[in-house]
Amino acid sequence: MFTWRRQVMSKQRIDYPIVELLRACRRAAGLDRHGWKAYKRSAKPRILFVEDDADTRDLIAYVLTRANYEVHLAADGRQGELLAQTASFDLYLIDNWIPLLSGIDLCTILRRVDAQTPILFFSGAACEKDKREALAAGAQGYLTKPVEVEELLAEVSRLISGAAHTRFVNWRTA
Repeated sequence: MFTWRRQVMSKQRIDYPIVELLRACRRAAGLDRHGWKAYKRSAKPRILFVEDDADTRDLIAYVLTRANYEVHLAADGRQGELLAQTASFDLYLIDNWIPLLSGIDLCTILRRVDAQTPILFFSGAACEKDKREALAAGAQGYLTKPVEVEELLAEVSRLISGAAHTRFVNWRTA
């Protein structure tokens, strides 16, 4: 039997078998590979922003951080893919024209790994063909640069809250 012991002030030992059993289940499922820090979730929604232009990346990260989002940045498609595979996010915000891996290719990879997290393209590619390709690859939205800050924040909020509602409904019906 698995036990976890805690010493209290009077030097007594208290066994908590359920806690150790849960830890053993986490280890067996491979959920402990990142250690304790992987389980600590911020109360803020997490966004992965993949953008090659440093100025745009910093500006949008600042705007989203001020709007109470936790923003993680990637400068190219491969870096974005790696971050998406090692952490969980509430939204992927992707530029269409990024080095090493196009936004469409990254979107396709993300859909194979994570089918539920919303993807929003934020790109200077304003052609209808680009928008159709992004939506066909699995994106839920497409904003063309330049965009008003309020419009960006509204779309980010809509996609994150819609995804959270869908996860809640799916959990309740399961």
